[in-house]
Amino acid sequence: MRLIDTHTHLDFPAFDGDRPQLLANARQLGVERMVILGVHQPNWQRLWELVQNDSQLYAAFGLHPVYLDEHRAEHLVELRGWLERLAGHRQLCAVGEFGLDYYVEHLDRERQQRLFEAQLELAAEFELPVLLHVRRSHAPITAALKKFKLKRAGIIHAFAGSREEANEYLKLGFKLGLGGAPTWPQASRLRQVVAGLPLDGVVLETDSPDMAPAMFAGLRNSPEHLPHIAQALAELMNVSADELAAASTANACALFGW
Repeated sequence: MRLIDTHTHLDFPAFDGDRPQLLANARQLGVERMVILGVHQPNWQRLWELVQNDSQLYAAFGLHPVYLDEHRAEHLVELRGWLERLAGHRQLCAVGEFGLDYYVEHLDRERQQRLFEAQLELAAEFELPVLLHVRRSHAPITAALKKFKLKRAGIIHAFAGSREEANEYLKLGFKLGLGGAPTWPQASRLRQVVAGLPLDGVVLETDSPDMAPAMFAGLRNSPEHLPHIAQALAELMNVSADELAAASTANACALFGW
């Protein structure tokens, strides 16, 4: 089984104690490539240094809405600088993680929207896919995506919407990122949606160290868990784990140009 973890935060301090061993373990389990996402300006340099030490790690840079109070106008300028300097580099794969978060009530929605659209503009300018954080904000996200009409689309990270919302993203050329959330039995509505998704519309992810799947409840999530996630989701989708892994890997490779 060949797998790609399309959404990890391996640069986070939670992995500082055992990162090399974790990477070795993940590769032994078939997780060949991993995408590491920037979330705010202070972690971009650390992320890039990590990626440069491993040819099968890939970077995305973005300004995550949950860190809205940390972001400054100059960080958008710096983000553009990073994308400009690294344009065409094989290990720069996307703009992300960014998006809209309406779950955290204190986050100013107008500021989020401006920051979101500014990063969509950068993705359009540099012709990069986007890796989007979407929490309780499907309607404004899809409205903006229809407005910007990105050439390379991207991934809706940790998709947890309805079948109708899934269809909207799929029509726009986006892939739906599936990870630990649908493995939980209590996520009955999401599990029903996932069961009906087409194989050509999904990619697999962990969001490690967060969003651990049900079989690793209470533990730090890791790319090492991706084969277990694939197995659980394949059962939901009534396909073999190998079929789901092959489809996810092909979808990710097509999206990122690998």
